[in-house]
Amino acid sequence: MSRDTSYAAVMARKNEIMKASLGIDFDEFIQSPVAFDYEGMMRATGFSLEDLVRIQSETKVGNTPLYELRNLTAAVRKFAGPGKGATIYLKDEAANASGSFKARRASISAYQAAQKGYKGMIAATSGNYGAAVASQAAQRGLKCIIVQEVFDSRGVGQPEIIEKSRACEAYGAEVLKCTVGPELFYLLLLTLEETGFFNASLYTPFGIRGVETLGAEIARQTRERLGKDPDAVLITHAGGGNLTGTARGLLQAGCANTRIIGCSVDLEGLHMASDRDFNRKSFTTGHTGFGVPFATWPDRVDVPRNAARSLRYMDEYHLVTQGEVFYITELLTKLEGLERGPAGNTSLAAAVAVAREMDRDQVVVVQETEYTGAGKHHNSQLSFARQNGIDVRRGDPRENVPGKNIVIPERLEQVRGSAQDLEKLRLSYLKNAAKQLPAARWSENDLAFLAADVNKDAAWLRQRLPELSQ
Repeated sequence: MSRDTSYAAVMARKNEIMKASLGIDFDEFIQSPVAFDYEGMMRATGFSLEDLVRIQSETKVGNTPLYELRNLTAAVRKFAGPGKGATIYLKDEAANASGSFKARRASISAYQAAQKGYKGMIAATSGNYGAAVASQAAQRGLKCIIVQEVFDSRGVGQPEIIEKSRACEAYGAEVLKCTVGPELFYLLLLTLEETGFFNASLYTPFGIRGVETLGAEIARQTRERLGKDPDAVLITHAGGGNLTGTARGLLQAGCANTRIIGCSVDLEGLHMASDRDFNRKSFTTGHTGFGVPFATWPDRVDVPRNAARSLRYMDEYHLVTQGEVFYITELLTKLEGLERGPAGNTSLAAAVAVAREMDRDQVVVVQETEYTGAGKHHNSQLSFARQNGIDVRRGDPRENVPGKNIVIPERLEQVRGSAQDLEKLRLSYLKNAAKQLPAARWSENDLAFLAADVNKDAAWLRQRLPELSQ
């Protein structure tokens, strides 16, 4: 008898589908509704850092260049205060196969899928990860299906997403294109069940461990060139895997004093699942529509426990406007001769604001770039914004209103961004945890896990229990 493929029935089977498609029994690590053995789950991948480097080297991933941005640093120092203006370095992840850091995540999943005898891989993504999975699957002789949110209800797709669909298909993947809404996860589960393919989720331990090599490389390259650790590493933050993996790699390399700064495009007021808002934003990743909800509750994903846990590692969280990122994207091309995609320049825009406040003998590393071209190019994005009624103009980026205008700075010194309140995010996370298990019932193990998950100690957490128990 055929299985019930209704939405309700498929969602009810999600746990068994996930277990079959990953080869991971998450029940081994879950300790309570809020706590699990995080490090045990990461160790269960069975890979050492050396293993990860070797696996990635087989499929054109890793060992990407680290560039000093001399001209941009000099431009920042012209308006920074006396003795201020840290040197800015850029890790050029566009040099990976498929053109982004996402190749690091996909490479380990593809290796695992091949080793376990899966015939193919499936991923649900509208971003660079789809192209990365398709590229890595091709090199491992695996079939690939990408499930992608492309259109609003009018059938209109963002040029950036359409370009990523093209890239996925170029690498040989079949792309299942859907409209924005809840059907994405349903279609993913249904396709996993029907094909028996490996779930190359963004949020598995395999994917996050693949990014650890990026942090380790930054540490090694900075030490080789400068004889010191980076003072700050700026990491574009969306679902949290980029920041989590890079931070873990830096810590494994001994960079205990390096500031980990997450960066997102501020899209406050736009809802990512809204049909109306879908095409009123110019960034499909690296923005607060993902960065804030994933920071405040990571386990809202397609696996039982998310290996990407950004609050565990984030020291600061910096927001920038769409206009600031577009301005920096153009400036990187004109000053440094590097044409890279806007989404990957989110952390570069934040680096300008951060570097101006740091001492000149300090070093800031921007952790990634991404390839550009066709719909990913900033001119395509701005043209599409105008077509959707967005006012694009030059001026003060502080006048930016997501979904209404994009204000591109007139001068570099206007690129300042703003700080996100980490304490507010931590409390939101704990309130979400209390919805899973009332705070009054948290055990000592729960308290220890939750404190670690928000990068605080148990004493800090106990002080906040009264307001969580209300």
